[in-house]
Amino acid sequence: MTTFKQIQQMIEEYDKIIIHRHVRPDPDALGSQFGLHRYLQKKYPDKTIYAVGDHEPTLSFMGTLDTIKNEQYHDALIIVCDTANAARIDGIVLPVDNKVVKIDHHPPVDQYGDLNYVDTHASSTSEIIYNMIDDLGDLSLMNEEIAKAIYLGIVGDTGRFMFNNTSPRTLQIASELIQFDIQPQQLLNQLGEKDPHLMPFHGYVLQNFELDHDGFCQVRITQDVLEDFQVKPNEASLFVNAVADLKGIKVWIFGVDEGDDIRCRIRSKAMTINDIAEEFGGGGHPNASGVSVENWETFDALAIRLKEKLNQQ
Repeated sequence: MTTFKQIQQMIEEYDKIIIHRHVRPDPDALGSQFGLHRYLQKKYPDKTIYAVGDHEPTLSFMGTLDTIKNEQYHDALIIVCDTANAARIDGIVLPVDNKVVKIDHHPPVDQYGDLNYVDTHASSTSEIIYNMIDDLGDLSLMNEEIAKAIYLGIVGDTGRFMFNNTSPRTLQIASELIQFDIQPQQLLNQLGEKDPHLMPFHGYVLQNFELDHDGFCQVRITQDVLEDFQVKPNEASLFVNAVADLKGIKVWIFGVDEGDDIRCRIRSKAMTINDIAEEFGGGGHPNASGVSVENWETFDALAIRLKEKLNQQ
C-alpha cells in the first residue's frame, strides 16, 4: 500500500478533518492547504473539513480560512501541510491526542506525524497534493478552484518556474492545471501585486542593501524603518527577493525586526544554506531557508557563518 493510500485510509476513518500549515504562510502553504481542503470536500461531501490558521492579508485572494473552537478537535484527524517541524505549525501545539498526518517537501528534520509523507524532490507541497490526487485516481474530481490553489502554490515555491526546483514533472502538472479555466495570468498578477503604499519601502530596500565583493548581500529592516514607512513585518517580507537580480549576488539574508524576534529569510543562487539555518534553530530548502533570531548581534553571527561558507566554496 502506498503512503497516499494510507493517508486516504486514515481520512476515511474520520468524519472530521482539520487541515493546518505553517505560520507566516506563503503561497505554497496556502495552496497545498486550500487545494487539499477543496479536493477532500468534493470527494467526501458528508465529512466536515476545516482549513485553519492565521489570516495572511497579502494572500487573502487565495481563499478564506475557517475559525474553530478547541472542542471541535474532538475525534478529528489533523493534516499538516508544508511544515517541516512541529514548532512552526500554525494554530496548534503538538503533542495532541489526535492522529496527525504530515505532508511536506522540506528535509525531514522533525517527523512529528503519526503518518509522514515527505518528498524533497517535489517543487512544493502543492505539487505533492496534485500527485496524491493523481495517485488515488481522482483527477476526475479536479476543478477550477482546486487547480487554482495548487497552481498558485507551485508558482510561489518555484519563483514562477525560475528556481532550480522546477522539474519536468512540475511543468507537466502546471500544463495540466492551466487546462482548467484558472486564468493563470490573472493569478500571477494577483500574486505579484503590491499595495502602492509599499513602493517607497521597496525603494528603501534598493538603496540600503549591503553587497560584498564576494557576492554576499544583507538587508536589515529595523523597527524604526517599519514605522517610518508604515509597513508591517509581513509586508516587508514581500521584498526578500528585491535584490535577487543584482549582478554578482550569490547569497543574501533579509532580516526584519518583528518585535519579539528578528525574522531572517535566507536565499541563495547555488550554495546550500539550510544547514546554516539549522545551526541557528531554523531550516528550509537548500536555496531558500529561514530562521528567527533574538537580536541583531545574532543576525550578525548568522551573516558571518553564511559568508564563511560562501568563501569556502
